[in-house]
Amino acid sequence: MASLPKKPRRDKELTGEDVLPEVEKIMASVESRLPQTELKDFLKKKIGGLKKEKRELVGVFGKTGAGKSSLINAVIGEDDLLPSGSYKACTTVIIKVEANKQNQNYEAEIEFITEEEFEEDVQGCKKILQNDADDEEENGDERDNADKINFKEVKSDAVEMLSAVYGEQWKEILDKNDLMNRKHFKEIPQFLSSKKKILSFRKAEELSAELVKYTRSRSKARDGKVKTWFWPLVKCVTIRVPNNDLLQNVTLVDLPGNGDRNKSRDEMWKGVVGRCSTVWIVAEINRAASEKEAWEILNSSLIGNGGQCQHIHFICTKSDQIGRHKGQSLVEAIRERNEEVKVEVKDHFKEQRMVTRHFSDECFKVFTVSANEFQDRTFLEPADTEVPELQKILQELNDCHSETLNYWYVSGAYGILSLIQGARCGGGATVKTEVSKVLTETMKCGHKEVQKSMQEATDALEECLKRGVENSKSSCDDVLESFICPEGGGSGFHKTLKCVIDNYGVHKTTKGKHLNLNEDLAAKLMDSIDDEFRKTFPTESNLGPFNGTISSFSLDTGKLIKNQKYKDVELQLEFLRTEEEKIKIELQETIRQRKKEIYSGLTTTIKETMQTCYEDAQKCEGKGRLKNTRQIIRQHVDANKNTMFEKAKAEMMSKLENLKEEILKKLNDTMKESIERALNSDGRLLPDVKEELETVTKYYQELKIITDEGTSPVSADQPGPSSAQVYLMQRNS
Repeated sequence: MASLPKKPRRDKELTGEDVLPEVEKIMASVESRLPQTELKDFLKKKIGGLKKEKRELVGVFGKTGAGKSSLINAVIGEDDLLPSGSYKACTTVIIKVEANKQNQNYEAEIEFITEEEFEEDVQGCKKILQNDADDEEENGDERDNADKINFKEVKSDAVEMLSAVYGEQWKEILDKNDLMNRKHFKEIPQFLSSKKKILSFRKAEELSAELVKYTRSRSKARDGKVKTWFWPLVKCVTIRVPNNDLLQNVTLVDLPGNGDRNKSRDEMWKGVVGRCSTVWIVAEINRAASEKEAWEILNSSLIGNGGQCQHIHFICTKSDQIGRHKGQSLVEAIRERNEEVKVEVKDHFKEQRMVTRHFSDECFKVFTVSANEFQDRTFLEPADTEVPELQKILQELNDCHSETLNYWYVSGAYGILSLIQGARCGGGATVKTEVSKVLTETMKCGHKEVQKSMQEATDALEECLKRGVENSKSSCDDVLESFICPEGGGSGFHKTLKCVIDNYGVHKTTKGKHLNLNEDLAAKLMDSIDDEFRKTFPTESNLGPFNGTISSFSLDTGKLIKNQKYKDVELQLEFLRTEEEKIKIELQETIRQRKKEIYSGLTTTIKETMQTCYEDAQKCEGKGRLKNTRQIIRQHVDANKNTMFEKAKAEMMSKLENLKEEILKKLNDTMKESIERALNSDGRLLPDVKEELETVTKYYQELKIITDEGTSPVSADQPGPSSAQVYLMQRNS
């Protein structure tokens, strides 16, 4: 196993990992002692909401042969985990790599597509093969070379999929329509029962050897034992590694190219990409700047406004494979070439107009990596391989995420215990009434500010969309023609177009080019709102969404706590302060999820409008199919262009309005209930938690000092957000 970087020691001895188990025990004990009162359900719900099981996702993209598997193995310190070199990477299976926190084994959880989905995939392959035979007979040499090559690959993929599952007898099985006979799947009964298959081994190489047939394609195993390859049935594989600090709260996701014909795999791909906070683009160093497929993923709406990506790392692999000038050492040659490549890639990044609209130079870093040299250490120092730099990034991401979640739990526990003890001790009715009145009025003012900011943002987006609709209407004919009659497309383009039509507007060519008619038609709409959308839902700003009004929302409990007049309700105010912090983070989490749906909804609406067009075009057969297909598409777009883009705009505005109402309602209802429970509940029957509160208060204050390191107060009465809060705001915005 290659060495991992040591976890940096803190000046403070205390960490969230040290105290979390003890605080969890305290809260479990307190929950078991709660009497049957009006507060019990409220408190149990609050205690149950303390634990957050979230992971940071790092998406790893790169074409077959770029060295993704070797890179992941080197970075996580597992030489033999992901198979590489002798096997061809599967183009469809998502592979997640994370920590095994349950036992000391190397495990893999294999999730399958459904029987119905697989049967659809097989029928699709059958249709491809049949259409190719019919087309060859009808058109012969009329097909141009580019189209022949493209469809030859499509046909090859269909044959590969069928032969993987059914072996050399696939033609006979296809002819007999014996596709779903249980005998074909006796090795994987979990597929037929819609269950996940679990593999578990003591050694990484043992798991890797067994995992090959679920994640790799069309290659022979070294020992010749693997005869059947199950990758066509697999949707996702989650690999869990024991004793790995880098993966405790981080998941590395090896992502195939998009455009998969299988709907569930495609939906999962979009969901995972949209949740990646960091993206690694992997390309061989010799062609890094010119690798179109590597750059293309950055233009995806799921990376920009449609996702939550904050950092892009362009990783140039195989940096040790180089010649050198006479009199120059190999190490010197590598260092010189690496610097040249970094400059070249950064310059190329600046030329990517669509990408740089969403990401600043600070978000983009370039690494030149040699995974083999890091593992073998033949002539390069580890630092020269730059693998330790990537390990450091994962370690910091892991530590920050862990620290934040632990702080979240301890802070919440402190607030709940404060409420219990404060409610139990009582407090004067007059003081409670006065404080409740002050807080309610403050909340109303803050609520109005949030409402005002959200309305201004939605109004601004609507104005942008109006312009986008007009631009879309005036340009859609040109956009459509450039898509269905591309320059150099030739008469044989009908095969490529047919793949687009069969997959409802989407197709990935054999050269890695992604064709998406729905996105092309929606492009002007998306262009019209990109800047305003990014301003409304920023990924880099500490302010958070809607110009920071949610982040700045406050009941000003700090001022009330300092007022000796309200000393009797100090604990209740502490609870409300932690609740305020919690609801703001939860609201931003809701916004983070919904903003992706809102942005991608433009393309979704266009696709829905185009669906009948695709279905009609799918029926075109025989000679003249290309001409008829084009005519159907043209007529449909012409008939719908005056309503299609208006509908997309209306759908987006409806979703924005729903989000606004949901946020405002949740903010109002949550804080109103919290104020009511804190200041108007009879807590005389609640248990005495004085000792527990003292213990958790000590932990909370010490953790807050750690998370506040490097932050400065905004004012004496209203402290600025801690680093944990800032991190969550950035992550959720």
